[in-house]
Amino acid sequence: MLKQRVITALALVTGLLVALLWFPQWAWLCLVSVICALGAWEWSGLASQIRATRVVYALGAGALVLGLGFAGGVGGFDGQTWILVLAYLSSVVLWFIFVPLWLRRGWGGSTRTAMTVGIIVLVPSALAMAQLRAVDMMLMLFALVLVWVADIAAYFSGRAFGRHKLAPSISPGKTWEGALGALAGVVVCGTIGFLLLVSPTPGIATFAWLVPFLAAYTALSIIGDLFESLIKRKAGAKDSGTLLPGHGGVLDRIDSLTSTLPVAGLILVWLY
Repeated sequence: MLKQRVITALALVTGLLVALLWFPQWAWLCLVSVICALGAWEWSGLASQIRATRVVYALGAGALVLGLGFAGGVGGFDGQTWILVLAYLSSVVLWFIFVPLWLRRGWGGSTRTAMTVGIIVLVPSALAMAQLRAVDMMLMLFALVLVWVADIAAYFSGRAFGRHKLAPSISPGKTWEGALGALAGVVVCGTIGFLLLVSPTPGIATFAWLVPFLAAYTALSIIGDLFESLIKRKAGAKDSGTLLPGHGGVLDRIDSLTSTLPVAGLILVWLY
């Protein structure tokens, strides 16, 4: 299982790096829209939709990313940044207000609510992926690497030291030790990345905001993972799909990105 997981991960990373380095921006936006459409297909499956509805939903989500992406200026042409801001704010409201409530009290939303939430989960994160790459390719890669580090560190530290369950009713395999391992990994790698990409000689004041930011980024990535686990548990599914051997579906690989990238995109708009 681990061998298949590693092989699939290497193939995904290789393909992503090729696209990240050599695709023109409009082609990158198209790729991101395809990823969003695949995620929407799986999400609607978890919401027990019939095939025809899933097709329409997936195509609609992908088209929405393309339309908003070009209109928002992340498709290689000029656009209106406020479009991106509205998308990111809708995501922030979801992740900071509604998702914590659902994780605490359980998911009781209707099918219509689930389908609406799916769009808010997927579309802003896809737009953020396009925007980060349009502004700075290394920034895009940095945002992705932090989430990957959190995932890998949580997996191995949880396997090695995991004793105390993080959310047993949602995802029995996740532990507080794994979460702390993710936090440590992200803080170390995030600090190294900041030193290499931003400032090699930061002051104490820099670390006063950098470490809390990295901690919050880690927490958001875990929340994204837990929320997808909650939706899968409600649907009675182990994985969101079968497209990626050893990993499950597309949602299983981007769950943490859906909660972190919109926040990164919103900060990027504020900074630039």
